[in-house]
Amino acid sequence: MSLSRSSTRTGRRRRVLAPALVAVTGVLALLLAGCSSLGSTGDLDYVAGDGSVVEYDQADRLGPVDLSGDTVDGGTYDLADHRGTVVVVNVWWSLCGPCIKEMPMLTELSDAYGDDVDFVGINIRDNSIELAQAFERDRGVDYPSIYDPTGKALLSFPGSTAPRSMPTTLVIDTDGKVASVIAGPVPSELTLESLIESAGGPAAGSIDVGGSSASASASASASAKASAKASDGADD
Repeated sequence: MSLSRSSTRTGRRRRVLAPALVAVTGVLALLLAGCSSLGSTGDLDYVAGDGSVVEYDQADRLGPVDLSGDTVDGGTYDLADHRGTVVVVNVWWSLCGPCIKEMPMLTELSDAYGDDVDFVGINIRDNSIELAQAFERDRGVDYPSIYDPTGKALLSFPGSTAPRSMPTTLVIDTDGKVASVIAGPVPSELTLESLIESAGGPAAGSIDVGGSSASASASASASAKASAKASDGADD
């Protein structure tokens, strides 16, 4: 199973999300101060993405990304330690409505991929680490998140790959380069699985997310048994 490339490919570099390069300080200002609001978060402001996807051909990928920092759970994280593995990076804030909505999907995918794909978050805007910790605890997030209330970690992403909305999800290939960017909520599990595959990870649709593959297998087995029983009855 794979995502149709017609929606994401337009020549060597696929659909572009934002205007060409803007100053990184401007990016941080937009993310940290906010310039639009969503009703789901009341009066709280931030830049809202629309889930648009940019996917880069291998020759055009920027990086490698030099991302590291202290994590919400008191540890440390360095992306360089994960070379050779596809890494999904998700930028979030504990009071961001779309971040809250998509988190169960991200945690399910992280569990389903296991050691084949790594996930890491970047928590921005939460001035209290306790807020970030409560968010992760309440939503069962067991992969690490860099705690970055100032947003400085976003400087790690080169050129046009720098996050400009929240949430933003970036897929890092096995060489540590940015393979794709989703500005806003991840459109679907299959979208992210397909981007992971393009970055060098497992084939889309090959993992068991929330027991879906097991359920499908059980259904197919039951169907086969029913067909065999019907066939035996016809032979009698």
